[in-house]
Amino acid sequence: MNLHEQLGALEVGVDQLIQAVVAPQAQNIPETPNEADAQQAPAEHAVSEAEAETVAAEAAVGDATAQPPATPPLPTLEINRPAQNEITMTIGGQTVALRAEQIGQLIEELSNARASMTPEPPPGIPPGWRFVSTKNPVMAVQKQSNGDRLLVMRHTGHGWVPFTFSPDMVIQLYMLLTKG
Repeated sequence: MNLHEQLGALEVGVDQLIQAVVAPQAQNIPETPNEADAQQAPAEHAVSEAEAETVAAEAAVGDATAQPPATPPLPTLEINRPAQNEITMTIGGQTVALRAEQIGQLIEELSNARASMTPEPPPGIPPGWRFVSTKNPVMAVQKQSNGDRLLVMRHTGHGWVPFTFSPDMVIQLYMLLTKG
């Protein structure tokens, strides 16, 4: 699956999450009476043209001074770990339990999406950054037709993580790893 297909799959997943949150909220919004209903209501008395203009003017002033309706708060994301092999994500009151395979898929989709976003991650390791390192990871290397090397390493949390190195970078990496 190429990057565009993966981004498309991620967008579909995000759209589904949004629909899961927004649709139930839309069902809970009370309907306002429409003008047809108002016109069907019986008139209690006839209103003179002058009175109608006064009422219209007062309504216009009231509309101008009225506060815009407050926007509802955005749904929040809550992440919990009820068991070692499960994570739950709650958005706007809708909870989804994810197993290891689904978490791996989510990490991959988020990683692919994040790679195309700005700003990029910081160039240096941020202070206080928490991480899990994998000692002696499983690796695979492929030589590319342009001389670059593709190095794929298996991280216990992130899964398979690919890196492409130019020949100059391979030398720099070797020197960095063998520096005493």
